[in-house]
Amino acid sequence: MSAAIDRFRLDGRLVLVTGASSGLGMHFAQVLANAGARVAVAARRADKLQTVVDGITRSGGEARAFSLDVGKSCSVRDCFDAVAAWGVPDVVVNNAGITVTRALLDQTEKDFDSVMNTNLKGNWLVATEGARRMVAAGKGGSIVNVASILGERVSGGVAPYAISKAGVIQATKVMALELARYGIRVNALMPGYVVTDFNREFLLSEAGDKLRNRIPSRNFGELEDLDGPLLLLASDAGAAMSGAAVAVDRTHLVSAL
Repeated sequence: MSAAIDRFRLDGRLVLVTGASSGLGMHFAQVLANAGARVAVAARRADKLQTVVDGITRSGGEARAFSLDVGKSCSVRDCFDAVAAWGVPDVVVNNAGITVTRALLDQTEKDFDSVMNTNLKGNWLVATEGARRMVAAGKGGSIVNVASILGERVSGGVAPYAISKAGVIQATKVMALELARYGIRVNALMPGYVVTDFNREFLLSEAGDKLRNRIPSRNFGELEDLDGPLLLLASDAGAAMSGAAVAVDRTHLVSAL
């Protein structure tokens, strides 16, 4: 059993986590550090990253902060150049994402472009740049694209977000196909509704309760639900997995019509 558990460890490996200043990204960074990884945390709000670094350091881990706007290719290259002083990432957790919540007919071109630029174009830029660096270094690695169950099902008011996440799932499969020859695995993590500081007020409201009652398990997810699946996709435990989209949603996707 110990040998099996050891395969989930990331000791000595360098992991880049985007969108790491809050929410899922902040949590992912701490989980990966606890598994032994050196963690490069990146986000546009670079000032907020020091809190993440300090938390990891207090727990005995190692982390450094880097500025990154995933929607700009020059920023993506600059971030990887800065991280290069520490090494070439073995794992990239492509987590940065935004949404605009409005009815479809009220969504604007600006709304659509901003969501797609971060969620889909940004995902593509980070993954492909990370893969180029891995190939140039002559090593394989793992890319974990954070998608959503809304990439497979739909919900009102978040059309650009759902479209972008469907794109992330298909992009994951394309990347897995073309990068397999280099020993680079690419998989997608599809969280359901997970309670965070950002959405806690809504999910615990009357409207949130109606949403929860449509989930067969009658439960929203917790951040800790994602720990095992994340480590599976990032580590040697998932060495045979590539092109997979793993739902972690407390049965939301299997709800009846």
